[in-house]
Amino acid sequence: MSAAIDETPLSAAPLERRNSLEKHLQTRPDMQDLKNRHILLDTNLAPSLQSAQQELDRHRATDSLKKNLEKRPDRDELVERNILPATTAAPALQAQARELERHMLADNLEHKIQNRPQPETLITQGILTEDEDPRSA
Repeated sequence: MSAAIDETPLSAAPLERRNSLEKHLQTRPDMQDLKNRHILLDTNLAPSLQSAQQELDRHRATDSLKKNLEKRPDRDELVERNILPATTAAPALQAQARELERHMLADNLEHKIQNRPQPETLITQGILTEDEDPRSA
């Protein structure tokens, strides 16, 4: 939500100035919205305690971040678990490298399928029996 600025000159007619202010006040965000966006502080605390509460919240967030960063696995573990790629290529080239690898695997599989032995050859070599002939299924 962008804040509209009342550009009505102060020397304008009082009625015109009043209408302009009323229009802008109608579109003003409510207090809860401003609190949610951290523009206004929570008024449940005394003003003298609000800064201490903010500091405590900031320290709590900092401690939580430090604890989670200490638990974070290192790069080698992430590569081992296939979360990060093992490539040393530049990030801009990694997508193209993955695509190239995928095409190479597909070509290799296609080549192996084209050169696979016929069922007769496998039967004569004793790898398949007559009742395992895939053509009869």
